[in-house]
Amino acid sequence: MAKDVISRAWNCMCCRKFSEAVTILEAKSEIYENDFEFYILLAIAFLYIGDFGSASSNLQKARRIKMTDTRLLLGQAIIFLRRGDTKRALQYYLDVKDYEPSNKIADNAIEFIRHNNDFDEICRYFETGKIQQFYPHLGPNLHKKFYVIIPVVAFVLGVAITFCFIPKQNYNGKRKNLEALALTSVEKENLQEKDLTSQSFNYILSSKDISKSYKNAIDYFQSGNDNLAQREINRLLNSNASFSVKQKCQVLMSYLEVPTFDSLKDNFSYKQVAEEPLLYLDCWVIWSGRISNSIVNPDGSYSCQLLVGYENMKTVDGIVNVHFDKEPSLFSDQAVKILGQIDFEDNNVVLKGNAVYQSVKK
Repeated sequence: MAKDVISRAWNCMCCRKFSEAVTILEAKSEIYENDFEFYILLAIAFLYIGDFGSASSNLQKARRIKMTDTRLLLGQAIIFLRRGDTKRALQYYLDVKDYEPSNKIADNAIEFIRHNNDFDEICRYFETGKIQQFYPHLGPNLHKKFYVIIPVVAFVLGVAITFCFIPKQNYNGKRKNLEALALTSVEKENLQEKDLTSQSFNYILSSKDISKSYKNAIDYFQSGNDNLAQREINRLLNSNASFSVKQKCQVLMSYLEVPTFDSLKDNFSYKQVAEEPLLYLDCWVIWSGRISNSIVNPDGSYSCQLLVGYENMKTVDGIVNVHFDKEPSLFSDQAVKILGQIDFEDNNVVLKGNAVYQSVKK
């Protein structure tokens, strides 16, 4: 029975269902007391969820049973790395090399520490999820592998039928199954970052605020209001929300779509963005005005300044630098609308241009 539960949990982790693995294991905690595999699997699952407190607790329990397992040492190195204690983390990676000289995770982690000893850079690796490359490996994602094997012909036919016979329309149903982004019971109990001294936050939110903002982001996404979803994501990423919440925000952000002039919802004004730019990073806007100081760069890219609100040549709301990957077809003596994504350049708001529109009438 014990082996069966461990196997079930491991299968869940191989499919990247970490919350499900935690549920399976914790339900049998009394049976697995003093079982190394139980504690190490639970610790690794908590690492991938982003609950480092629970991960550390289970790693300590596992260490009392066996001290030389490389998964244990890799996990403990991550805990110290997150605290900024690179010296202790490096020692654990060197211990891994002693027991397993060919361990590539330890090799890469040691190189990372040598070139990124700055705590801010380490924090960025945790915030973006890049740090997972140094976690104990789980092997290929079995869930993803299974679906890759699904007959490609059926998929292609389905897509072909959809585009050939179904008229284009706004999708009003669920856009994507976000079950994996649901907050676990553990995450709901630990919505806030515990250590507020190691970094600064632009927004200090209560647990209730974090929960509400995350729910809003999910709801906005499902209703097709990507700009509003992005704004909630930005609020959380720049707040004292826990690492696991921020990690799920990054995943949700990867699902947001590039809009067109016709599909963009919830356009934000220049004034809104200028007042609180961090909230609008990566949001899409349509701003109108007139262009000046345009230039085609040697690599073929195009830059200009947009005089926002100056389409009638009366008032200027603001001046924004705009960058296109290639030169758009523009008439400099006419008003223009630019669809672009908000970015920062030298702490100033800029637009990454995607499309332009000018009336055929002068």
